[in-house]
Amino acid sequence: QVQLVESGGGLVEPGGSLRLSCAASGFTFSWYAMDWYRQAPGKERERVATITRDGGSTIYLVSVKGRFTISRDNDKNTVYLQMNSLKREDTAVYYCNVNIYGIMYWGQGTQVTVSS
Repeated sequence: QVQLVESGGGLVEPGGSLRLSCAASGFTFSWYAMDWYRQAPGKERERVATITRDGGSTIYLVSVKGRFTISRDNDKNTVYLQMNSLKREDTAVYYCNVNIYGIMYWGQGTQVTVSS
């Protein structure tokens, strides 16, 4: 079955960096675009970044553009989110996502807290 396992979250000071990873299994990873979403307390879940199946194209939420970078390694079935210049408003649970024939699959999420 489809499994997505996120890791790499934690507590970081404003201006710091974190790299999230999402290990995927149970489907042909290289066939699908991958997304990172986040959900802050009391807010709707929002899509942060998308990468095409070959990694050739990426899309970002306006508020993270220039600070976050999504990438993937199709040999390792893993998608990454490099987050630099973190701000307090980036605090959220970050989720990996894949849409397979209209079914959205989610990982368990990893908490990112930006605080001094």
